[in-house]
Amino acid sequence: MKLKHFIYELPEPLIAQEPLLDRLQARLMVIDRSKKRIQHDRFENISRYLPAQSVLVLNNSKVIPARLKGVKERSGGNVEIFLLRKLPQGPVYEVLMRPTRRIKDGDVIQFPGSPVKAVVVDVLKRVVRFSGPDISRQILSVGHVPLPPYIKRADKASDRVYYQTVYARHAGSVAAPTAGLHFTKPLLKRLKKEGHECVPVTLHINYATFKPVEEEDVATHKMHRESYSVSPAGYEKIRAARETGRALCAVGTTSCRVLETVSAGGALKGSTELFIYPGYRFRAVDHLLTNFHLPQSSLLMLVYAFGGMTLMKRAYREAIRQEYRFYSYGDAMLIL
Repeated sequence: MKLKHFIYELPEPLIAQEPLLDRLQARLMVIDRSKKRIQHDRFENISRYLPAQSVLVLNNSKVIPARLKGVKERSGGNVEIFLLRKLPQGPVYEVLMRPTRRIKDGDVIQFPGSPVKAVVVDVLKRVVRFSGPDISRQILSVGHVPLPPYIKRADKASDRVYYQTVYARHAGSVAAPTAGLHFTKPLLKRLKKEGHECVPVTLHINYATFKPVEEEDVATHKMHRESYSVSPAGYEKIRAARETGRALCAVGTTSCRVLETVSAGGALKGSTELFIYPGYRFRAVDHLLTNFHLPQSSLLMLVYAFGGMTLMKRAYREAIRQEYRFYSYGDAMLIL
């Protein structure tokens, strides 16, 4: 499978720069794999297309305000720290820093308006240690929403609401599980009333999700590793759904990877580097709800694997022709 098969041309105006204030008004492309049919609707009508008593598996990871803007204590030079993941040794994080060439081991970074400081432990390994009172809360207060690089604007206060699912619970992601951004609490309540069930899982998304696949032979790509967990109660609900023939709908590629990891014998808690691309045999997921993804991305490859190369290429051409909104703040597709 060659990288060139996952390239498409997207007009820049179709990259959504702002969220829809009414999440339910996102457009919904519905793709029926068995009939090779594509329909168009609004997200508020998603229940029209879900099989009766579907089980929706939702990633409840919470986006942290991972972008911190500070100044070096001695020189006053500006420094940006992007939190990648928390390390086990206390308030210590692996980060991205810029401008890297001007940062040295031992530099102390202050954050205006906060008593928290960061000490650069190791520039090469990109490790910093925070100090100060109530560190976790202070980091949350001074941090900025880590909008993806294709959103060409600074974050705003409203992004703290809209770049977060309404069911987010466990902090740890530096990117949103975007397929879930379209749900509202009333819609979830209505789906449950109609007989559908929602099962939470957790996968903390790291920054590598935005890194394009670069290997010409995609099979040689090494997938980034992300931590996940499934509660025993949640696993039992998923297992029961499989045994009784209820459809499992993965809300997002992250939920899909969790389901497929666990169904292949993975532990209920751990990390996964499962790379799904065309040719993969799905074990657990019956339906997939997702957004529209970047060319050459592992996310696009997963969607092509699930929907089929020919049908999904057709769907993307149709989405561009119909001027759907793309990427994180964009519209959704439901693949049945």
